[in-house]
Amino acid sequence: MTGHLKEFTDTLETHAARYRVQLGAQERARLRDDYAHLLQWNARLHLVAPCPPAEFATRHVLESLMASRYLPDSARVCDVGSGGGLPIIPCLIVRPDVRAVLVEATTKKAIYLREALRCLDLHDAAQVVAERFEKIDAPPADALTCRALERFTEMYPRLVEWSPPASRLLFFGGPKLRESIERDESIDHLTQVRMPESEQRFLFVIERAPTRRGESLL
Repeated sequence: MTGHLKEFTDTLETHAARYRVQLGAQERARLRDDYAHLLQWNARLHLVAPCPPAEFATRHVLESLMASRYLPDSARVCDVGSGGGLPIIPCLIVRPDVRAVLVEATTKKAIYLREALRCLDLHDAAQVVAERFEKIDAPPADALTCRALERFTEMYPRLVEWSPPASRLLFFGGPKLRESIERDESIDHLTQVRMPESEQRFLFVIERAPTRRGESLL
């Protein structure tokens, strides 16, 4: 386990700049702790597909952190389909000003998320709702994140309709999701951020209302 954690942390340090992410030693340590905690639960709950530590650091953590720079100051965030806590837990680690609601339909995964937040001392910054998003009212939010929702392309119209009308949508996906977004007439502006070393994975930054004064995409 020690070797896995060192490889994970070393990869964060050497690759963060390529993802336009700045990480201090304390942030890398907390991300390592989150990774170690996830590994302990993953065999039972299948939170994420198994992969080498370096790949987890880049594809899962650093890609997730690319969303953090698009979150407004002191943002209220709703993360839908939180699963293993990606992208929201890494974002909470590097953005202590952010508060979040994690919506996860699978009860066992919701239990994991609560425990992960407790272990990282983030339980005051976030709460977990164990329910499908369609069955609850959307919480007040400045931004909505979603990385691994089941049948994401199919569910996209429902998720957009459900989300708070002025919220910024930060969705992770590929060409099929982009096609759904581009057909959406409610979208005012779309920014596509391609992931380093990938031609198929993107962060889609979606604005459905005019950007508020003093707020801009970085």
